[in-house]
Amino acid sequence: MSIFWRNRDNWVKSAHNTKWCLIGCAIGDFGTIGYFQFTEHSLSVLTVMMLAMINGLITSIALETVILVKADFSFSDALKTAFGMSFISMLAMEMAMNLTDYALTGGAILTWWVIPIALLAGFLTPWPYNYWRLQRHGKSCH
Repeated sequence: MSIFWRNRDNWVKSAHNTKWCLIGCAIGDFGTIGYFQFTEHSLSVLTVMMLAMINGLITSIALETVILVKADFSFSDALKTAFGMSFISMLAMEMAMNLTDYALTGGAILTWWVIPIALLAGFLTPWPYNYWRLQRHGKSCH
């Protein structure tokens, strides 16, 4: 393994950043899936999952913006940072969570046993990218 991938401090910091992104994504994603799971509708599974991904991205950006504002960023700088620095990570996270849900349940169904697996997939998928970005460019959201 290259020395590039052995920076323990950056693995810890990137895990922390990935965790906050996951919380934001999960709120919007699972909230949307839950809403449509318990509400009569005629939308396809694909449509519900796309809406869940969009809402997950929105809530993740919103949560990260709030965190950065509390860390003394201006609102506009916080929003730009939250959107720009972690958007690839959020997309990968959302795709991993929803593909996991789809593979295990047929899609857009929350069950007690799927949620932790989807969260794990959502965390592990972007974490190496977040580490790489921090290690290579010194950039992270928090």
